[in-house]
Parts: sequence; C-alpha cells; structure tokens
Amino acid sequence: MPVIEAAATALPRYRLTQAEAKQLAARLFQSFHQAVDRYLSVFDHAAIDERYLCMPPEWYERDNPFSEKNRRFIDMACQLGKEAVDRCLAESGRSPADIDHVIVVTSTGIATPSLDAHLMNRLPFRRNIRRTPVWGLGCAGGVAGLTLACEWAQAFPRSRVLMVAIECCSLTFQRHDLSKRNLVAASLFADGAAAVLVAGDDAGAVGPRWLGSMSHTWEDSLDLMGWHVTDNGLEVVFSKQIPAFVRQYLLPVVKEFLQQHDLSGAAALRHVIAHPGGAKVLNALMEVLPMDPAAVAPSWRVLKRYGNMSSPTVLFVLKEVMQSGPKPGDCGLLLAMGPGFSVEQVLLAW
Repeated sequence: MPVIEAAATALPRYRLTQAEAKQLAARLFQSFHQAVDRYLSVFDHAAIDERYLCMPPEWYERDNPFSEKNRRFIDMACQLGKEAVDRCLAESGRSPADIDHVIVVTSTGIATPSLDAHLMNRLPFRRNIRRTPVWGLGCAGGVAGLTLACEWAQAFPRSRVLMVAIECCSLTFQRHDLSKRNLVAASLFADGAAAVLVAGDDAGAVGPRWLGSMSHTWEDSLDLMGWHVTDNGLEVVFSKQIPAFVRQYLLPVVKEFLQQHDLSGAAALRHVIAHPGGAKVLNALMEVLPMDPAAVAPSWRVLKRYGNMSSPTVLFVLKEVMQSGPKPGDCGLLLAMGPGFSVEQVLLAW
C-alpha cells in the first residue's frame, strides 16, 4: 500500500492573538446588536490562543472588493503553497523532478489557470507532470485530497504524488455581513497551507501506510456549510446545528469504516487525527467516539495554536502525530467533515 513519506506546513506572516481578534471583531460588529459584548464571548470559548492571517488587521476593516480579495488569494496561496512544498520535499530528500502528480486543494478563492499551474511556474516540476485541482470541499478537502493521492499511488506504485492544501479563509471575510454566523466564523478561521508527499509501493519510501478511505455524504444537508456567492465575494454558510448533527449521525459511519478494516471501534485507535473545526465540534466528536482523550490531543493543540484553517488543518495534526513517534502497529484515523454535508475518512498504520 502507498506510504506517506513526509508532511510539512506553512503559515502567513501576520500573527493575531485571540484577544486581538476579539478586539478587532468588537470594532467591526459594533452595530451588530446592542448586546454585541455578549455575542463576542464566542471568542473566549473557541479554545484558540492565536492564529495567522494573510493581511494585517487593519486591512479587514476596509471595504475590499471581491476582485481585490481574489487577487490577494492567488498571490498568498502561491506563496504559502510553494513554502509548504519546499519544506515537504526538503524533509523527504526529494526534488520537484521526482514528483509524478500534484494535487492542489482549496475552497477560499478562484484561480484559472488553477493553483497547480501557478505552482508549476514557481517550482521546477517536470513539464509532463500530472496535475489535479480540487475545489469546493471546504474543511474536508485535506482528507479527500490525501485519498486521491493514495489511490493514484496505489494505481501507479512507482509514482510519487504531492498533495497541497491551501486556504486563505480570512480573505473571504465580508465586513458588512453582520450576521451571527459571520461573527462565529471570525472567531475560528485562519490561513495556512500544508503539503503531503505520498509514494507508491515500489518507490522505496518509508512512513505510515494507507490502508483505505471512505467518503459519506448525507442527504438534505446542503445548508449546513459552504458559501453563498454574492457581489462582495464568498459569504460563509456555517450552521449552528453542526455539533448536534455530528452527535446524531457520525458514529454509524465511523463504525462502518472501521469494521471494514477489522477494527472494533475508536478505542482500538491510538491516534484520532481529527480536523479541529472548533471546540464544539471536537467535543461532540469525543462524546460520540469512545476514545482515549490522549488520542485526540494533537487536534486540540493545533486548534489552540492556529485556529481553523479549513482543509490544511487536519494535515497540521497529521504532521504533529508523525513527529511524535508512533509505535509500529499503531493505527490512526484521519477524519474531517465539510460541505455536502459530508465526512472523509482515511486509515493509516505505522
């Protein structure tokens, strides 16, 4: 089976503490409601200490048209993507010429030519490399992209596939959207990128092995998460019902996947590499899956340090788990939910 040879991450330059983010939101949402201070408490309960943004805080206080936001997105996504790729290749001792396929995942901006083509003009990949852009999977994109990379490497066992997840969530912020959902999103979301190198059986690589993947999309759930495309850009759709949805519907899907691989339940997993969508979602996940709290501790640490960066975030968790030195025989479940409403799962073994 394919192996994950390396994982690396990249962050933009502007660091914002949660206290600073709350102060910024207080200025932006001051006309939101007379009790705006009470609503701002979501920042205190988000389990986030700091996060990183593409632009300085004062930029978000201006009226930025969609064209400006998207131009910034392309510039920053290329910068972050290249940085993550450079680090991933350096960690693995590989070069761009060793890569047979590049997959780029994003949902926070629009680019045609797609971001993979932009990266090909910044990195010396072979001209005949295969490239696949993936758009619109939101927070689930990191796990879905990893599945695509592993399935390609399984089909072509001598190949190496580079999967890059890049999101600039902050650039989608709409200053005149004074809805509660936008306020909650502002308390959570951040920017970042991650790159993962996957190698086939015959490529001579070592790392955790991919055992399988599973996707599940629930019907009549399109309104839980996503974007409304408006004249001002991408307006967030972020339902308060997501934690309750997780509690009600997630467990049977996870059980089905684990049973396919002869694992009786989450308690058999040493590592639960969960996308930290927010404190409420992580708490709901821990209530549903009977696991050792230590198994999901890296997800809490990533949320605390970086916030929710959408698709790359679960790969930040994966990198931390890989660096922690898992023991031979350990199993890990990657899990992320996103628009659809859907869940993506990947099972790894060390």
